Amino acid sequence: MKLSQRMNDYRNRILSTKPTICLERARYYTEIYRTNPSLPIVVKRALALKETLTNMTLVIEPEDIIVGNHSSAIYAAPIFPEYATEWIVKEIDEFEKRPGDAYFPDDKTKKELLELCTWWNGKTTLDKGRSMMSDRLREIHSAQIIRAEGNLTSGDAHIAIHFRKLLNRGLQSYLDETLGRQEECKRMTNEAEIKKYHFYRAIALGIEAFQIYINRFADLAQIQADLCTDEKRREELRSITSNCRHLITQPPVNFKQALQLCWFVQVVLQIESNGHSLSMGRLDQYLQPFLEADRSKGTFDENWAMEALTNMWLKMVSIKKIRSWSHTRFSAGGPLYQNVTIGGQTRDYKDGVNDMSFLILRSVGAARLTQPNLSVRFHPGINKEFLSECIEVIRLGFGMPAFNNDSVVLPALGKLGIDPDDAWDYSAIGCIEVAIPGLWGYRCTGKHFLNFMRVFMAVLYGGEDKPSGKTFHPSKKNLRNFCSFDELMEAWDEQVRFYAGAGIAIDSAIDIVLRDEAPDILCSAFTDNCLERGMTIHEGGCKYDFVSGLQVGIANLADSLAAIKKLIFEEQRISVDQLLEALESDFSTPQGEKVRQMLMNHAPKYGNDDDYVDKLIVRAYAPYIEEIKNYRTIREGSGAVGCRYFAGTSSISGNVPAGAVVPATPDGRKSGKPLAEGASPSGGADKLGPTAVMKSISKLPTEDITGGVLLNQKMSPQMLQNPHQRQLLASLLHTFFDGLKGWHIQYNIVDRETLLAAQSDPESHRDLIVRVAGYSAFFTNLSPDTQDDIIARTELNLSV
Repeated sequence: MKLSQRMNDYRNRILSTKPTICLERARYYTEIYRTNPSLPIVVKRALALKETLTNMTLVIEPEDIIVGNHSSAIYAAPIFPEYATEWIVKEIDEFEKRPGDAYFPDDKTKKELLELCTWWNGKTTLDKGRSMMSDRLREIHSAQIIRAEGNLTSGDAHIAIHFRKLLNRGLQSYLDETLGRQEECKRMTNEAEIKKYHFYRAIALGIEAFQIYINRFADLAQIQADLCTDEKRREELRSITSNCRHLITQPPVNFKQALQLCWFVQVVLQIESNGHSLSMGRLDQYLQPFLEADRSKGTFDENWAMEALTNMWLKMVSIKKIRSWSHTRFSAGGPLYQNVTIGGQTRDYKDGVNDMSFLILRSVGAARLTQPNLSVRFHPGINKEFLSECIEVIRLGFGMPAFNNDSVVLPALGKLGIDPDDAWDYSAIGCIEVAIPGLWGYRCTGKHFLNFMRVFMAVLYGGEDKPSGKTFHPSKKNLRNFCSFDELMEAWDEQVRFYAGAGIAIDSAIDIVLRDEAPDILCSAFTDNCLERGMTIHEGGCKYDFVSGLQVGIANLADSLAAIKKLIFEEQRISVDQLLEALESDFSTPQGEKVRQMLMNHAPKYGNDDDYVDKLIVRAYAPYIEEIKNYRTIREGSGAVGCRYFAGTSSISGNVPAGAVVPATPDGRKSGKPLAEGASPSGGADKLGPTAVMKSISKLPTEDITGGVLLNQKMSPQMLQNPHQRQLLASLLHTFFDGLKGWHIQYNIVDRETLLAAQSDPESHRDLIVRVAGYSAFFTNLSPDTQDDIIARTELNLSV
């Protein structure tokens, strides 16, 4: 696994570039919105996209054999002013000073950006979303018990379009279908026909814009070819020209064209929407037929394919999107979560690993980047050679691939009512969440973040949220007058159900605003059944609509419950007054520290296969899972299947900012310190090795946590040095997935000493990549508090 020289040079050039800002998209969208105030929003957005794709700067880098850029330069983040601008005005002079994910725009760019922001004041989705919430919901959101800022300021995404169908049909067939459907609605004699007419008008404009964009690249490649003196490079540019010309109106007929169209779609959807987690689905499955067709003709060039794939990954990692600092803390390291899924099973439930699976795996290993976010679908019959190569890539230490388990995910999808003929084709979306590419709507997960520990601390104080000083849902009892542990659990049940409903109410307000103010045109065109229904994804045009929020602090809740149950109610080794005094002093007094040591060392800890604590978190999670089943999304009645919510634990880096607003907790955690990430144990709490962790996490009701059950494990590089250790890891994976029915697992292969060295000498470690949560990031791009959280995680030993 080695990059070609030019791709290695390209990699170094990208990674040595300082992130900045590109204003082109903001200019074009602002002008279209400003000059067309009365147009239907779908048409307005289509025109804005067309203006952008027709006029934006195109770049073919000297190394490119796959083309398509989303901004005017490498690492230049476009601005999406229709979503939010107030944070830009507040933070523009701090972009360069951020402790992580810094940006370096020049003064001229800053000046123009502020001028653009002025026009958008009061017109953004953030402005309108807040106004849709009740006063109480706004207060809960501002108190940071529930956070959904990313949805208001960045849109939704978390989707993969129907790549397989697009490759088979080509762009022109979508345009022809759209124009035909528009013709059927031309009478416009009722509201449904009027809405559909403008929807189809917008889709047509969007596809035409896409074709213009591709044609512009054909022209640019031709110009560069005519000027090029290097014969090999001239032929590459001519090939780009002919492939682009073909793709304007025809479906791809070979591997080069198929890969190029895949990238064009990916990059144009990034221009259209400010959402993240735009994923590519099962890339190996829908590219394999093109590989086989070329091979049968004797035209498939494996070396070209490897270089082109690495070229695509390099272009993928060069995409940047700047967020507010508060949102950035939930997505530390600037990830866009562009997931590619390989492996898994075919429609007839045979092993789906193919030649393309190996090529993608090897190219990702050679590139060693944070994008794509590579996921492997695991199942009992997984190809042994492929699994062995997966472990070799894991050994490289950049956190990929992650694994999802067919044996859990497929039954979970079936339980939701997903047709088995669709479910087999599921893929990871963003981090570890799953959906059916081309059939599923937005936000299979990542809607709002619910801070379980803020809710739990309110339980101890009769419903009062101490950090904000407000009582959003009063309770008759508190820790001082609970007569039993069961009464505490009853109070938890009541509080968590209230906040579950509040989270969905916030989601619904945001959904309405995004539906009405920021519909995505092309993404809807390439998702079944939007064209048939004449509806955008947000309106319910997709076949399936299931949404998940994220629950943060799973392990802390488990450990806190165990400590209170055992040390207060059962053994009475700590009094209620002693605990509350210790918490309120942040364990700062000698007595407080004594209590803290008791909490940490004399109560069971989640992650050690101890039913005492593991069953408590299952009990505590149950009322939340039950409650959200009572609600429906705003798309109920649209024709989409489901329109329901489910649980999810993929909290990305949100455990760090979530912990920053939680006071000291009964698990011994001090005020402001990070919460545990995902469904993983708290750092240092798991003492009995990886198998015990797996057993604890497998007790969770994974069939109901369809948003994903995230397990991060960290190992020293020395743990995978010899073949026996690598085989041990393969056996451990089979045990976790086949025997224990685990949902997901991913690995950080890095030791504490390396991470500490990178903190003290970041310049010498700028290439160091770590697994943050359901994604990887360059370690030195992370803020110090996120770095510390990763360092604190337990380092496991395979010999245990």
